[in-house]
Order: sequence, then structure tokens, then C-alpha cells
Amino acid sequence: MSPPHYYQPLPQEKETHPKGLPAHNQAQDDVEALGHTRPAFSWKRALYYTVSAAVLLQVAYVGVQWSFGGHTGGRSGRGHRRLGTPCHGAHKDKSVYGSLPSHYTLPSGDRIPSVALGVWQAEPNEVGEAVKVALKSGYRHIDDAWIYKNEHEVGQALRESGVPREEIWLTSKLFNSFHAPEDVEEALDDSLTKLGVDYLDLYLIHWPIAVKKGTADVVDEDLTANPYPTWKKLEEMVDKGKVRNIGISNFNIPRIRNLTANPLKYKPAVNQVELSYWNPQPELVKWAKENDLLLEAYSPLGGGTLVKETLDLPVVKEIARALHITPAQVIISWHVQRGTVVLPKSVTPSRVVENYHVTKLPETLFQKLEDAATSHPPKRVLNPSTRYNLGYDLFDDDGGVIVPDDME
Repeated sequence: MSPPHYYQPLPQEKETHPKGLPAHNQAQDDVEALGHTRPAFSWKRALYYTVSAAVLLQVAYVGVQWSFGGHTGGRSGRGHRRLGTPCHGAHKDKSVYGSLPSHYTLPSGDRIPSVALGVWQAEPNEVGEAVKVALKSGYRHIDDAWIYKNEHEVGQALRESGVPREEIWLTSKLFNSFHAPEDVEEALDDSLTKLGVDYLDLYLIHWPIAVKKGTADVVDEDLTANPYPTWKKLEEMVDKGKVRNIGISNFNIPRIRNLTANPLKYKPAVNQVELSYWNPQPELVKWAKENDLLLEAYSPLGGGTLVKETLDLPVVKEIARALHITPAQVIISWHVQRGTVVLPKSVTPSRVVENYHVTKLPETLFQKLEDAATSHPPKRVLNPSTRYNLGYDLFDDDGGVIVPDDME
């Protein structure tokens, strides 16, 4: 499945391969050194040249095989490669493996890294260390939110990492109780202060549910049905330079269409949604590609107790064995290959590092996993419809929002 035109993966650097050296003409060197003329033809000399050329060609062939991963002696069992570099994997055919995109290009022209560290449910005094490990390992994308209540620790870790701010893609999210236009900037400023930065690369409407300020779960029906006033305020934040890109999260297709039917100054850069083997949402993935909307996958391994079930799936284990990578890397790679940004979460240093290494799956194995994921009834981890007494399913129904006619 190829990504939409506006977020095409950035070109990857081509891998350089060792090439066979040209046969060294020792006879010509001798002539030049001694000042002699070229000797007459002899069968012994011809045989010498032939054997020498054959040896050099064999050396060149071995070198190329080594370059393509044919050599396996002494390798670690997983044989993965860092994100954005070609994966040699378990096969020699370079055409089978290639680089997955390290970034996608957004409508603004900004480049968003395709793999991020998610910090949802990361415990205090653990999340900061996870961020530092991630940045040391090569991550340049941290996905946070005001409601995660860890922005201060994340910000401190960013500063202590030594990585320049401009090299890090930083996302946060506007929570439900701040959708009123007069509350948006104050909420954003609070996140900026806690993170210790003066701008965000991406700011999302966290949920398509507006809650009245000062309440925990009293829904503002008007702003929930029509988020356009909230969006216009977010556009002002872009113009003020406090945010580089704005987007949405947990929006289904009717709600996206409801928002984008308005005269937007800036279109949503991304829609961050739950995507996993258990909840692959193929219809949303297809629609987003057709409508130039980049998706971000949270809970990519399934979330909660489903993580173990995901990693124990026979199809996942089979692919992991075939490619000499871990089950987690199979799933994370699958998400990127679907054309989405993926947000794996862990505070365990070894897993943080492991999750960053992705491999392009051979098309047959990718399709096998895709078919398996889309062949069972979907199982969602998060659905706040009941908590907020919506009276409808936030994800499956339009909830009364106005959706423009397809013919308009």
C-alpha cells in the first residue's frame, strides 16, 4: 500500500556496495618501470592473466555477497538494522528488503519521524530515563499529552539529553476540558511551560469530546458536535509560532469530514488513532490514504494485556523467525509499512532500543500479517463512550455531527 502523495517518505540514502577492483595489469607496470616494450604474446602469459582475473572476480563476488547480508557468521540472532537504513535480514536478495521511511512529509513541509517513543501511562521517575535512552538510541520523536501528567519530567529529560531542541519532534495534546476557544491558549502555554520549550512540532485535539470546564465528564454538546471553533483557535497558535503543525486524535471518518467541511486555514496534519493487530481499522487506513491524511498508531502492540497475546501470535512468531527479528519489531515494522507513524511505549531500556529498529517485511509476509489482522472481529482497547454517557459509540456512529453530502 503506497502512502498518499503529500506525505511521501523522504528519499533514503542509497547503500554503497563493495565493487570488484579491476584486474591489475602487472605486466604493463613492469614495462613502464623497466622502460621495455611489451613482450610478444605467449600462452603462459595468457593463462596467467586468465587465472588472475578469475581469482579477482571471485573475490569481488564474495565481497558483494557480504554486503548484501550473505555472511551470517558471528551475527547476533536478530540481525536487525537501525531505522532508515537498509535491512540485510536473513535473505541475500536486496530487492526483497529495503529501507522503511524514516520520516513522512506533512502539508507544512515539516518532516515527522515515522517511529516515536510514546509516554502514555509511563510512571513518574521512569519516563524521563526512557526518554533519555530513546534519544541516545536515535529516536527523534516524543509523543506526549497534557493528561499524561508527565510533561515536566519529559521536558527535563529532553534538556538533559544534550540533543538540540530543533532535532526533536515533540507532540502534545489538548485535553477535553480545554476545547472552549478561550481556554485553548492557556492549556497550550501550560504544556509549553512544563516541557520547557517555546513551541511544539505538533499539537492535537486529543479526543473529539468537549467537556465543560470545571467538570470531569459533563459533555459540551455544541463543541463536541462542531469542533470548528476549537480548530480556529489552534490555527491562531500556528500563526503565533507556538505550534508548527496541528492535528486530531481519535476522530472517525464522519467526524473528520465534519471538521474539514469548514473553511480551514490549516488542514489536520495527522489523525492519531488506536491501531493494532486487534484493531487494524483497514477502512480508516484506506480512507486516510485516499484523502491525504497521515495516521499515527497508538497502542501499536495492542495495549495492556493484549501485548503478550500479540507477541505470541503464531503468524508474528513465524515472521520473526524468518527475518531474524523480534515479534515486537515485526508488528512495529508492519505499522510503518502500512504508511503510518507508530508510537510504541516502553520504559524498559532494552525494549525502547528494540522498538526503534524496524525492517521492511517482504511483501508476501506483510500481506500475510495484514490478512490475519483484518480477518477477525476488531477488539478496541480504549472507548470512552460509556464513561461520558454519550448515548452512541464514539467510533462507530456519527454522534449527530453534520457530515457533508458526498456529492458536494
